[in-house]
Amino acid sequence: MLAEERPYADVVLDWLDDNGLSSGDATDARDVGERRIPADEKDADDDARAFVPIWQRLFDRSDDDDTAVVDLTRRVGGEPLDVSWRELAQRVDHLAAGFAAFGIRRGDRVSLLVQPGPTLTAVLYACLRIGAVVVVADRGLGIRGLSRAVRGTEPAFVIGEQAGLAAARALGWPGRRISAPNLPAPAARALGVEASLAEIATSGSRGAVPAPPSADDEAAILFTSGSTGPAKGVVYTHAQLAALRDTLGSHFDVTPDVGLVTGFAPFALLGPALGTRSATPRMDVSAPRTLTATAVAEAVRASRARIVFLSPAAVANVCATADALTTDDRAALAQVRTFLSTGAPVSIGLLRQAHELMPEAEAHTPYGMTECLLVTDVTLDELERTQSAPDAGVCVGTPIGTGTVRVSGLDADGRATGDLSDTPHVTGEIVVSAPHLKRGYHRLWATDREAVRGTGSHPGRWHRTGDVGHFDAEGRLWVEGRLPHVVVTSDGPVTPVGPEQQIERVEGVRRAAVVGVGPRGRQVCVAVVETTPGARRPGLAPSALAERIRAASDSAIAAVLVVPALPTDIRHNSKIDRSRLAAWAERVLAGEKPSAP
Repeated sequence: MLAEERPYADVVLDWLDDNGLSSGDATDARDVGERRIPADEKDADDDARAFVPIWQRLFDRSDDDDTAVVDLTRRVGGEPLDVSWRELAQRVDHLAAGFAAFGIRRGDRVSLLVQPGPTLTAVLYACLRIGAVVVVADRGLGIRGLSRAVRGTEPAFVIGEQAGLAAARALGWPGRRISAPNLPAPAARALGVEASLAEIATSGSRGAVPAPPSADDEAAILFTSGSTGPAKGVVYTHAQLAALRDTLGSHFDVTPDVGLVTGFAPFALLGPALGTRSATPRMDVSAPRTLTATAVAEAVRASRARIVFLSPAAVANVCATADALTTDDRAALAQVRTFLSTGAPVSIGLLRQAHELMPEAEAHTPYGMTECLLVTDVTLDELERTQSAPDAGVCVGTPIGTGTVRVSGLDADGRATGDLSDTPHVTGEIVVSAPHLKRGYHRLWATDREAVRGTGSHPGRWHRTGDVGHFDAEGRLWVEGRLPHVVVTSDGPVTPVGPEQQIERVEGVRRAAVVGVGPRGRQVCVAVVETTPGARRPGLAPSALAERIRAASDSAIAAVLVVPALPTDIRHNSKIDRSRLAAWAERVLAGEKPSAP
């Protein structure tokens, strides 16, 4: 009866062992099961650290008629609709009181199926204000992944637009239904909708908002991309969301007058938390490649933003559509002072192209993951300086804020067994700790256990990221790939990103992936490449290209395959799916007729 597909006996025995119950300890198992952070593993500064709720800065400006959120989907006199701080705070208050009257209680999980914009912003902050746990899983997971994520959290309530509610109905998702728009009565009945947000807000205008939740209460469940296995629900408390806000605001100097444009889903709702105006460009945030340069310029101009935050796939399409920019568009982009791109590795070439569009902006590429959204940061200028003698991998810079990063060295079998260390040039699994690190995974106790490192000379809460990398002599972190993608050869482990970078310098190669084929411990490296011009069909590479690739790589390449396009993850549209490629390459090299991977 576990929410994980694994042998349950070992998991149960480990759980009993960890909690001292295997020898008949009288501790109440219910108390142990609910405990997320053992008392002796809590940060000693947790209690001393001042807690400012994530909604506080919104309500600090509740008498302010300046713009809080720009709605680019609605027009007033031909211009985008501006929502003031006063209007947004009032809407949040009314929705919070209305939700409470409707029956939403502290700890209830609420699935949000609404596109980013003022409506979702108000709903999110209203839910947080009354202590409801918001469940955020986007369409980028695909319909099966999204359904698995939503059903797994068993939401008590679902708030959505018509398409989302139709999916909830068709797929049998649990939860009472609230519609974002006002629907005709027949449509509302067909979708099982009990009330609209407008009706909820009207009822809340006459009610009182309940007492706020505490810092340690659960606030949100955010889902991982699913690019390295089934998407996992990552649980954040109110204190951890507040710490994320503070880290982002401090590191990038976000002040009330800077303005923020973000087309990157995890950060699309942080503007009000940071106390600055914000806008989401016209795009489908679950499909980053729908963002155009014109849409970014429109959002920057409408919100007078000085910070732009996008995913790598979105940046690639923005650069690809730059020819459509007008003189006014380019003037708007020239006002940007800080540009950020995160969510997947970003090439220096792509950052340079983005910098040409925003010439006055300092370009950053932070590194993080759903479990800890901001870990390190590096600027384009610093990346340029590393090019004179680059290390293997992608340089992601130094830790942000009060976060700490260490590496657990790999052994001959490719396992991360080494002590946590910041010794230069030791390749291993990247392990992180920070105030904004997640509490745990939703209903995945064994995954929690495997992901936490906190013993020996490094007590406390450390998260095993599953990424591999090393520090250079200057203390900068370089990412060399994912731990499951390490190729374990008879000569030892080979991380994929370094060889891929060498191969991508070969003329005629657009992108490359290095994967392992064969039994672990005796695997061989196989290169799978996209070529320029592109291959018409997958198969073995021409011998001349294969020889150039072997000559360019420090690692022994047993075979070279070409594909029209490398498969990528759904959400980011930029992370290569090496596990899928490895299985495909093994079939092809075993004699199966090659089809698209």
